[in-house]
Amino acid sequence: MRRDLEPSGGIHPLLAGRFSPYRFDPTATVDDHSLGLLLEAARWAPSAGNSQPWGFLTGRPGEPDHERVVRHLAPSSARWATNAGLLVVTLTRRRVDDSELLYSEFADYDLGQAIAHMTVQAEAMGLASHQFRAFDLEGLTKELSPNPGWEIVSMVALGKAADEPLESRDRRSVADLLAAPWALSE
Repeated sequence: MRRDLEPSGGIHPLLAGRFSPYRFDPTATVDDHSLGLLLEAARWAPSAGNSQPWGFLTGRPGEPDHERVVRHLAPSSARWATNAGLLVVTLTRRRVDDSELLYSEFADYDLGQAIAHMTVQAEAMGLASHQFRAFDLEGLTKELSPNPGWEIVSMVALGKAADEPLESRDRRSVADLLAAPWALSE
């Protein structure tokens, strides 16, 4: 499998410049206006049947919800995520209330769209984002107690990056994206 180390010329600079930092500037804050823009970007993401099956819990350092979330981070993510100006817990609505009836079979896909919109908006605002799943899902679910039908999926740390992207970034090639899912024929 060939890997491309640099983005192809022509993709939008916001996409080409995006990276997931492992260090955030602990002195940089995400103000109310910026938080509102990030959530607004997620709100405008497309979804199957306009179901919009995503929800968020946000917490900034010093806020009670930040403390509720931070205590459930795995040591690997606590080293860097704690210093981000904003932590976002992402949730998806998979079921109708506490029944087995699916709210949306595309809920996870649609949540991913909303997060993608949020991360591109962050990049446009000079903020970095790092999506992750290194936390105690069971403990966080118990702590936050989402409504029936809603499930926590991941977290996003957002803020000012305290490190730079690597000179070259290892990405799968476009050819591999097209070929990998299919059996090789002889």
